[in-house]
Amino acid sequence: MRNIYDIARAELQSLFYSPIAWLILIIFTFQSAGLFGGHLAGAIMPKELGYSISDLTFKLFVDQWSGGIFPVIQGYLYLYIPLLTMGLMSRELSSGSIKLLYSSPVTNWQIILGKYLSMMIYGLVMMFVLVVFILIAYFSIKDFDLPMVLSGLLGLYFLLCVYAAVGLFMSSLTSYQVVAAVLTLTVLGLLNYVGRMWQDVEFVREITYWLSISGRADEFIRGLICSEDFLYFIIVTMMFLTLATIRLQAARQKQRWTKTVGKYAGVVLVVVVLGYFTSRPSLMTYYDASSTKRNTLTEHSQEVISKLDGGLTITTYVNLLDGNNLYYGVPGAVKYDQQNFRHYIRFKPEIKMKYVYYYDTLLGVDPSRYAERKTLKERAYETMKIYNIDSTKVLTPKEIRAKIDLVKEDNWFVRELERESGEKTFLRIFRGMDRMPKEAEITAAMKRIAMKLPTVGVLTGHGERNIHQAGDRNYTSFGEDKHFRYALMNQGFEMQEISLEKEIPEEINILIVAEMRSSFTPVERENWEKYIARGGNLMILSEPGRGSIMGEVLADFGVRLIPGTLVRQTKDFSPDLIEARPTQAAAGLVYYFDAMRAQGYSVTMPSVSALAYDGNMGYNVTPLFETDSLVWNELQTTDFIDDSVTFDPGTGEAQQKYVTSVALTRQIWGHEQRIMIFGDADCISNAELSMGRQGIRSANYTVIMGGFYWLSDGEVPIDVRRESPRDNDYKVSGAVVRFWDIFLSWILPGLMLVTALFIWLRRRGR
Repeated sequence: MRNIYDIARAELQSLFYSPIAWLILIIFTFQSAGLFGGHLAGAIMPKELGYSISDLTFKLFVDQWSGGIFPVIQGYLYLYIPLLTMGLMSRELSSGSIKLLYSSPVTNWQIILGKYLSMMIYGLVMMFVLVVFILIAYFSIKDFDLPMVLSGLLGLYFLLCVYAAVGLFMSSLTSYQVVAAVLTLTVLGLLNYVGRMWQDVEFVREITYWLSISGRADEFIRGLICSEDFLYFIIVTMMFLTLATIRLQAARQKQRWTKTVGKYAGVVLVVVVLGYFTSRPSLMTYYDASSTKRNTLTEHSQEVISKLDGGLTITTYVNLLDGNNLYYGVPGAVKYDQQNFRHYIRFKPEIKMKYVYYYDTLLGVDPSRYAERKTLKERAYETMKIYNIDSTKVLTPKEIRAKIDLVKEDNWFVRELERESGEKTFLRIFRGMDRMPKEAEITAAMKRIAMKLPTVGVLTGHGERNIHQAGDRNYTSFGEDKHFRYALMNQGFEMQEISLEKEIPEEINILIVAEMRSSFTPVERENWEKYIARGGNLMILSEPGRGSIMGEVLADFGVRLIPGTLVRQTKDFSPDLIEARPTQAAAGLVYYFDAMRAQGYSVTMPSVSALAYDGNMGYNVTPLFETDSLVWNELQTTDFIDDSVTFDPGTGEAQQKYVTSVALTRQIWGHEQRIMIFGDADCISNAELSMGRQGIRSANYTVIMGGFYWLSDGEVPIDVRRESPRDNDYKVSGAVVRFWDIFLSWILPGLMLVTALFIWLRRRGR
């Protein structure tokens, strides 16, 4: 050990007596300090302007989208190491001083470990610069998330150590320092790229993906310490140190090249075996250092997984003609696709993932995009060539239809979750930019096969809105729009059309009644009253002008539609377009509505009736959404496109706040019956959910999510809320933060430069 320490000390003296070590340290400090100081100062500006700030630790150190300093430093850290390591052994080889080491009583391992220890100590000096930043942030930010940042610092140091081991090995191969630096950069580039190589070969992909150093420190930076990444850094570091020792031994003892190559191969083989086993889910452990456990599934998701006894298989069906989504499931992207379920595999390592490739007609797509006269098979074979897919593993339309019915999924990219006990459900991707399902949708699908979830009945037979037919006047977006994220079927609900000609089945927990156009028959009325009497939950949506029909339904609950249509004079939009906002009571009832209210979002309601209610029917009534005080109930105009509206108090029109939605509750049969009533049905139509209007911050989909969350008593959609980060303020003034920016960006690098010059001049004087 003494020999290792002496070699390391001699190497560090050589480094710090030369300009290269100081130059690298100064440049590193200048780059990282300028980044940190600018971020720190920039983050306090919103506070000084009166805006709220939050999650400061994450944004400052971790978030790559906002330029967090750890991801940026990780991106250029590899540039420094070749300059440091290129002379570790090359200098000894070129000067002949290696012969002195050979003649001294030190072993090859001691030489290599001594050289490497010097790099580890130099790396600690570089990390100490970052520690200064962390301390400043710790004393500047309220409730600073220190454990998460220390995890990121550890990841960067491990990464630097691997880089140093690579550089040391490359330096042992040649006496030319520049060549050693170039070789180091080449190998580091190969380690970054190897994760993309041979990914279409099932067994080899496991090895090459594990060998890749690309993104290895990412989870450390996010605050998640995983045994796989931790062991990767140790194993790969030891591999290159061992290779360097073998190289030294070969040069010292003049071994045959075949023997040396055999040793190299043996070391690599051992590393591959270790890498394979350490990456097995059942052997991996995790520690989430973040204060809000942002890298861990929420408690609700963990609870669902705990109920999934036995095996679980996730089968991904990839249609080779699905050009928009094909890439997510091709063999070359399998390992990257599996990362979408990494947090679930952490809690259920026995999850198996399979991929089935087929080709069949893609439904719901404009056929003009396939204008070329090619058969399905011809187009599929083109895809197989592009993505190097084995044609013997691709099912024909006949074969896939015999295996599973994917026509009802439009033959889109879809996954099937299947338990060992036989329960199955689909997990879909969605249209738009954010296609992959997130925790809420994945957990909802798992919950469907883990337990019985609420079944939503949709009333038919009276001209109600259609949940199957796409168009402006329907609400399929929360019904059966498979590829809309907030559709009920993607949030864990079962959907079923219901006729009142028979009693409503017991499994129906929620019944939707949307803009009836004809009245109940006596039999239907009797079955309707039975459902209400048993305490079934309801969502009722009406429209202006439907009072004669819907009034009969609403009368059972002491609610009525006020004749007329709510209007508000605006410059840019039709007067019957109303913005309704959650009431304070609604915010206390459903957390979705609380978030809407806090963030200033509204629900847009094109053509809506105001609601009036009393408390004489045994229900507790809560106003959910209300207009502002500039709205009035228009009683004269009915054509809001060609005619203008004028407020006329003489006709009974009143300009005031109006309630457009209410919630009713009562205790019956040992549980709480819940009912939601809306004066507008268009607010959750396809047209309105996809509408964007300049100057209006609407969140109509939240009505779906919040409404059915409340009606299902919190079962689904899955509540994936986390504790809000507490680091939402500064403990120091803006002047102090700006001082630190100047000090770190200019004064600290300047002090280092002065120190380097002093040491250099003093040594030169000696």
